[in-house]
Amino acid sequence: MAVTPQRRSQDKRTFRTDAWWIQPAVVAVVFTAFVVYATFRTFENNYYSAPIHLSDLYQAGQVGDLLSPLYSPLIPIDWKIWGYHVSPAILILVFPLSFRLTCYYYRKAYYRSYFLTPPACAVRGLGGSAYTGERKFPFILQNLHRFTWYFAAIFIVILAIDVIRSMMYHGGGWGVSVGTLVLLLNVILLGAYTFGCHSCRHFCGGCVNSFSKHKGLYGLWRKVTYLNERHQLFAWSSLVWVSLTDLYVRTVTSGAIADHVFFRF
Repeated sequence: MAVTPQRRSQDKRTFRTDAWWIQPAVVAVVFTAFVVYATFRTFENNYYSAPIHLSDLYQAGQVGDLLSPLYSPLIPIDWKIWGYHVSPAILILVFPLSFRLTCYYYRKAYYRSYFLTPPACAVRGLGGSAYTGERKFPFILQNLHRFTWYFAAIFIVILAIDVIRSMMYHGGGWGVSVGTLVLLLNVILLGAYTFGCHSCRHFCGGCVNSFSKHKGLYGLWRKVTYLNERHQLFAWSSLVWVSLTDLYVRTVTSGAIADHVFFRF
């Protein structure tokens, strides 16, 4: 049987002529790099906190304690499994990780990049008729995203406290170092990502039927909407900066560099 032009067009995966594959490829590379780095740091179980002793204060040039966001809050444990010291990061990894994995934006990103269902708009995916959305295990767990947001919001407060601790001299007084600014920017980016979440937007305005009767909630909803419109930007910038923040803390705690102090009082 001859193949008609219409049949050939239906078999074609896409009519797009642009480089549509670049975005899902870049997402896959960046996200995979983050997973590999975060996994390495989690199991390295070292160079994540910099407690500065008074005698070393001026020599090191550091202000207060620097703590990697991958290990915050720091849980003092000394467990061993098969002779291996358990990393405290493992105990808290589930909370920020579950928030990211169930995020509406990240679902779109890794569904396209890893599952190719579909890889881009107007491009036929590989899932075919077997794709069932998020109605079966394990994808049905994506519906827990709203609850993971509550834990993510608590972590923003914890990371903000880490910034304050980084400004406290052990011998008394306050100061601001490079590490302080690195931790502060990390909180800002993570906060913009967390509080720009769709679940936060629903939390602020989805519980009312009329904004005219709740002017305060409407103002808050508008601010969250501003962040929500830039959710993709904050999702990736916060992801990259978390890695860079951890890398900076690791570099300082390993003794490779000193945490330069701008001023103290």
